[in-house]
Formats: sequence, structure tokens, C-alpha cells
Amino acid sequence: MADGWDDRSRTINHTLFTQLLMEVRFQNSPGETSRMNTGELRSNFLFEKLMQDDAINYVYSHYDRIITGGVKPVSESVELVNHAELRAEYFLERRELGIINVGGAGTVLADGTSFSLEKLDCVYLGKGTKEVRFSSADKATPAIFFLISAPAHHTYPNTKMTKEEASPVNLGEPSTSNERTIYKYIHLDGIRSCQLVMGLTVLKNGSVWNSVPPHTHTRRMEVYFYFDVADNQRVFHFMGEPRETRHLIMANHQAVVSPPWSVHFGCGTSNYSFIWAMAGENQVFTDMDPAPVTTLL
Repeated sequence: MADGWDDRSRTINHTLFTQLLMEVRFQNSPGETSRMNTGELRSNFLFEKLMQDDAINYVYSHYDRIITGGVKPVSESVELVNHAELRAEYFLERRELGIINVGGAGTVLADGTSFSLEKLDCVYLGKGTKEVRFSSADKATPAIFFLISAPAHHTYPNTKMTKEEASPVNLGEPSTSNERTIYKYIHLDGIRSCQLVMGLTVLKNGSVWNSVPPHTHTRRMEVYFYFDVADNQRVFHFMGEPRETRHLIMANHQAVVSPPWSVHFGCGTSNYSFIWAMAGENQVFTDMDPAPVTTLL
């Protein structure tokens, strides 16, 4: 289907207003990807409709078995519903979960503990957390929760971190159009996890390039979620092997999965922000294989 949700999707009605949708996607090789047309690239790598009112949507990717999700509670709270595909008693029985709010004020209720999240705040939920619900403080300005989940084999404590606590780092310069602030939440020196690494980047006015110089890291996959993209603007996200690049044109609140062998960088028609989330063999943020722009094809 044109919107990326194909016949493999499984839909379960949860309540009158809440619907659970999880699409399962398998891996693609570099050679296969190099021969894809625009529609095939979008249906395999782009997640177009994560955020829908009073719903929770998932995409299960076989790249490191990451689940990417979106929750936008408007009229009622929304439960982190389990899915039959997981063969688990509850969603986080064998998984951990990273959550960042990119909308209005909201709350994550986890096993009776309430975490209030303003825009750009993060909460980590560890393996074994059974009951999770998402809600907004004001339906006129609903919270918008981006989710990333990975398999876990150890329980780390549920933890909240505000953007002010995320040790913001300013990088880039106007001459290269990439002035930006990086916030690291889930990483070796921040919120501890089994394998998740998660943070976000905010580009300043007049800056449009992200993740330059480009790189790959074959030990980890990555997901980008673009937000604060104006309705009449777009982000050109580049992917593929460094010498066999492709691109996807992305709108607000869309996500893209980056295979371990792929570059992942982009340029917008205006400034924007994006969440980056990784899982794989290690959690070392600096573990990257550079692909200088002069070598790209």
C-alpha cells in the first residue's frame, strides 16, 4: 500500500478509541536495496503513520528486533498493549523501552508510578514493567510520545531525565549550516539500559544538515524520527552504502530505519529536530566508521 502499511500488518481493536497496529518488517541486503525504486524504499524503510489520535502503533523490525512506536493520547489514556507477535505475557516481559515526548505535557504511568513529561523529556522503562499507560495534560495540545524498544536480558530501573539534565552539547557552525544542540538520554554515562542508546538533536534557525560528516556503524542499527518539521517543509534523508546512496523525502512525525551498513544523514528545507535511537552489539556512542562527504556517491 502507498502509505507503507501492507497486508502483513496485524490489527487488534483495544477500545472504542484505541487501536493497536504492528507491522513486521524483515531485513534488506545492500544489493537488494540498491535496486529499489522510490516506492520500494519507502515501504521497506520509512514509517509514515506512527502518530494517530488515541492510538498506539508499532513497527517491528528484524534489524536487532527493534520496535519503533508512536502514541498520541488525545481523548483518553492509551495503554502499552501487548501484541500476539511477541509471544509474551506483557509487552515488556523481555524488553526495555525508551520514550521521548515531542508534544505537549503528558504523563507515563508505569506500574503505579507517574512520570510527568514536558516536551523533550525522556523516560526509560526496564524489563519487567507490566502496566504502562500514556496520557496528555490537555487534549488541545496533546503529548506525542515516540517509543523505541529492544530485547533486554537485565532489569534496569525506570528513570526519567529532563532535557536540562541531558548534558546538552552545542556543535557545528553557521558556515556549514549545521549548528545544533545534542541531548543524550540513554547511554553509558546517562540512563543505563541493556542495549538502547537514545537522544535527540535540535537544529538552530538557518541550519539544515544533520549527522555530517556521515558514517556507518555495522555493530548497531539506528532509527531517526523527525519532528518540528513545518507542514510546508520536508527533510531529505540519505541512506544506503556510502558509494551507493539513496534518499527518502520525509515529513513531520515520520521515522526511518537505518540498517547497520547504511549511512544516515539528512538535509531539510528549513531547520527541524530529530530523535536518534540505536541498538546492537555495543552502546559506545563514538563507535562509528566515517564516510567523508568527498567519498560519497
